[in-house]
Amino acid sequence: MTGLESLSPWVVVYVAVVIAVAGWVQGALGLGFPMIATPLIAAATNMQFAVVMVLIPCIATVLVSILRSPGFGKILRRFWWMPFVSLAGAAAGARLFVLYPGFPYALLLAGVILFYLNLERLGLAQWPIMRRHDKAFGVTFGFLGGLSESTANIAAPPLIIYYLGIGLQPLLLVPAMNISFFVGKATQFATLAASGIGTPAHWLVTLPLAIIATVASLFGTRVRSRIDGPTYRIWMRRMLMAMAGVLLAQVAYRYAAA
Repeated sequence: MTGLESLSPWVVVYVAVVIAVAGWVQGALGLGFPMIATPLIAAATNMQFAVVMVLIPCIATVLVSILRSPGFGKILRRFWWMPFVSLAGAAAGARLFVLYPGFPYALLLAGVILFYLNLERLGLAQWPIMRRHDKAFGVTFGFLGGLSESTANIAAPPLIIYYLGIGLQPLLLVPAMNISFFVGKATQFATLAASGIGTPAHWLVTLPLAIIATVASLFGTRVRSRIDGPTYRIWMRRMLMAMAGVLLAQVAYRYAAA
């Protein structure tokens, strides 16, 4: 795999701008970095290159989201087990992806998102049974989050559905999701590094991009601190709709290129 040094100066600038925009969105909403950065960088390079370039900057923005979120200690005490469940889901998803690489995982996840958004529109997105048995549902949705991370490269939808379903306050939703994101991305990094897809030189090249992502994310967190709860829920629904659109576009592009 080639590195940034093989790209034209304009493509390098494009990659840096995409990383900055994705970092700002991650800071403002607490999620969205890989969904924005991966397809946009892949469109100008290739998917393998994009995944490697995005991974360490994504981990950096996830850490910013965790450290800049109020109530992190409270969330960690309540949901400390969620990252381990997500890790199990990620391991199972990686195995499924190896065994059945042609399965339309992205299409299935897009269908789940659209189904949930229709429930939300009908006022049926919050289930009393989920609040009464939040740990049991947490295990299920945490596992699904890890599974979708490994198969469709997006972990957020199952986690958003769960945390909104149990009525978690928006400001607490961000650290709750990002502790699972961190475990998933750290696992992905360990897997890719062990597989030899990216050499140490390739990972080092991404460190300047991680700095850009971190600074942009810090600016984004200033916006998040001024968003009220109802507005944040609206933005989450729009983000889910955007995720479904990205997933459907990926499926359409894959079938068109086949």
